Amino acid sequence: MKAAVVTDFSKPLEIQELPVPRPGSDQVLVRMETSGLCHTDIHAAHGDWPVRPNPPFIPGHEGIGRVEAVGAGVPADLVGRRVAIPWLGSSCGHCRYCVSGWETLCESQVNSGYSIDGAYAEYALAYANGIVQVPDGVTSVDAAPLTCAGVTTYKAIKVAKVVPAERVAVFGVGGLGHMAVQYARVVGGFVTAVDIEDEKLELAEELGADHLVNAAKEDPAEAIRRVGGADVAVVLAAKPGPFEQAFRSLRRGGRLVMVALPADNATLAVPIFETVLGGISVIGSIVGTREDLSEVFALHAAGRTKVIAQTRDLADVNECFDDVVNGRVPARLVFRF
Repeated sequence: MKAAVVTDFSKPLEIQELPVPRPGSDQVLVRMETSGLCHTDIHAAHGDWPVRPNPPFIPGHEGIGRVEAVGAGVPADLVGRRVAIPWLGSSCGHCRYCVSGWETLCESQVNSGYSIDGAYAEYALAYANGIVQVPDGVTSVDAAPLTCAGVTTYKAIKVAKVVPAERVAVFGVGGLGHMAVQYARVVGGFVTAVDIEDEKLELAEELGADHLVNAAKEDPAEAIRRVGGADVAVVLAAKPGPFEQAFRSLRRGGRLVMVALPADNATLAVPIFETVLGGISVIGSIVGTREDLSEVFALHAAGRTKVIAQTRDLADVNECFDDVVNGRVPARLVFRF
């Protein structure tokens, strides 16, 4: 099988011919149909974060395909079913987080395309307790970005507890941001979209944003406060500046939801006086659970969301990384096998 492999953090990915893996206990073998390109894959390939993966490895955690074989302990009727391989590859299933519906916080979790090989390949192994079935009403091209960009922003809106008529400011309209705009609208929020590119702001408007702010032309915090301030600010831009801007944009009782992970593990200085007197909450939101992903698929199958994606060939993976890093992609790229 062909696979895109990270051999060294300082080198481009290599397209290699590798043996098709065999599923072990509790695993399934998936023949991939599509795999989305998430910015996390780029961070993984460059070793940007404090906890690094170990080369050589295969990135990818937005994989969609059909189960071809199962290992010991896995029901045979999974064969032939179309499934998603998400970031949360597996969790222990019995810690306090797993049993309370927060398996994404499990300290024993493994992560697809990071601590275990992922979906940038014609075949991929996955743990049966980590995959999520994809309904017929969702195409494989759409399902790939929904498996991370979709479920991550859906969870962010969920943990922010947005209620109808609240203003939600989305900082960064791209692969994740274009989904966040839609989920905020699904729950009845008024949406302010913040970006530095007019084309992405135009996309946000097409998807239902009520208020647009170009952060390259004006201070977004001031612009948002002119319309009353944000009840919720979701930060999806992986640079330190937008986090500070988002905090300043909040009105009293506001919630800052931190999602993006800057490469340099930056810090945010939160003013204690304003935070306490203003009743401000700062929330970290990390992807979503299997149940969250099932809900994301259900919403999409019902026509409530739209995925903006371009398909590419896996052989062009390094050029695709460059396009994402340099902002040449409207929203999401998807490798089609």
